[in-house]
Amino acid sequence: MADYILNSTSLPQAIHPFYPLEANIVGYLANRWSVPTLLGIFAGGWVVILGITLALVRSHNPNLPSRDKATILWFVLTGTIHLFFEGYFAFNHANMPGKQDLFGQLWKEYSFSDSRYLTSESFVLCMETVTAVCWGPMSFAVALLITYEHPLRHPLQALVSMGQIYGDILYYATSMFDHYGKGLTYCRPEAYYFWGYYFFMNFIWIVIPGILLYSSISESAEAFKVLDQQTRKAQGNGHLKKSN
Repeated sequence: MADYILNSTSLPQAIHPFYPLEANIVGYLANRWSVPTLLGIFAGGWVVILGITLALVRSHNPNLPSRDKATILWFVLTGTIHLFFEGYFAFNHANMPGKQDLFGQLWKEYSFSDSRYLTSESFVLCMETVTAVCWGPMSFAVALLITYEHPLRHPLQALVSMGQIYGDILYYATSMFDHYGKGLTYCRPEAYYFWGYYFFMNFIWIVIPGILLYSSISESAEAFKVLDQQTRKAQGNGHLKKSN
């Protein structure tokens, strides 16, 4: 199976290694770089970006709690992925099969778990475009709001997190519907493509946003509770003054 993946041209009936094999993937070129090389460059970039982010946060607000610093790192990470990586796909979707730059090869590697990214499939294209245009910039905005402890932090954090969860659920749902309802399988049969790429790498955007959404709802509810108590107390004091 590995030889088939690396050298799909050895099988003339299969012009590409993606599923379904009959998918129309025009202009496909196999990646030039190995998977360890691609992941190593990608991970190295994240070390640099998150290291610079942490240094900036510490210089602007050194007393910020560690939990908030971790949340900032998450929003910078997710914002960068949304705006630049997913934005790259939205902009280059028509030519993805032949791309040989870093992002293009990374998308082709991920497409072993979901070939819709190489066929300009309407749902993933629209979903990724909305994600790049909306949740990317807004993620950076949330990171700034947390850094400066702005009161708009939790409303915007809840909005972005809810959007991420909603998009992820639809992503899973459309793929599963095609699989079980139409008999279309977009993922190669190797388990690590399904569980590693398709499931785990997307499930992160349900778990962490879910935690952040719960946190924002709790903080907002507590704020309204305190405001309500203060309002009732002020109204009570006003009634006492009138009675006196």
